[in-house]
Amino acid sequence: MSLSIRNQLSGTVTSVSFGEVMAAVKVRLASGQDLTAAVTMDAVKDLGLSAGSEVRALMKSTEVALATGPVSGLSIRNQIPGTVAEVSTGGAMARVKVRVDGGELTAAVTADAVTDLGLTAGSPVVALIKSTEVSLATV
Repeated sequence: MSLSIRNQLSGTVTSVSFGEVMAAVKVRLASGQDLTAAVTMDAVKDLGLSAGSEVRALMKSTEVALATGPVSGLSIRNQIPGTVAEVSTGGAMARVKVRVDGGELTAAVTADAVTDLGLTAGSPVVALIKSTEVSLATV
C-alpha cells in the first residue's frame, strides 16, 4: 500500500493504556525518543498492538507544529527535537523539512511562521504533535 503521509518513524510499542473507547499507545522510536499515539480500542485490537509490537508512527505534515525550543505548560507531549534541513516557501504556506534522530519530518506551516521564528537550514527546532494526530501501522 502506498500512502501520501511522508512522516513515518519506526518504533516499538512499550505500553498500551486501555480506556473504554480510546487507548494511549506509547512507542519507543528507533532514536530512543518516546511518542504517544491515541488510537481507538478497535485499532488496538485489529492491529494486535501490545508491548513489543513493531510499528510505524505516521503524522500528516499539516499536524506537525514547530517551536524554536522545548515548550512547557502544554498538553502536547510529543516533542521531537531536530534541525531544519530545508525550507520551501510559497505565497502563504511553507514546507519545512526537519532532520530528527531516526528520520525526517515535514511540517506545513504558514510563511509568516517561518519568518517570525527565523527558520532557516540549520535552525534547531522541536516538532510538536498531538497524540490524537499520530496514526500507527504494523510492520
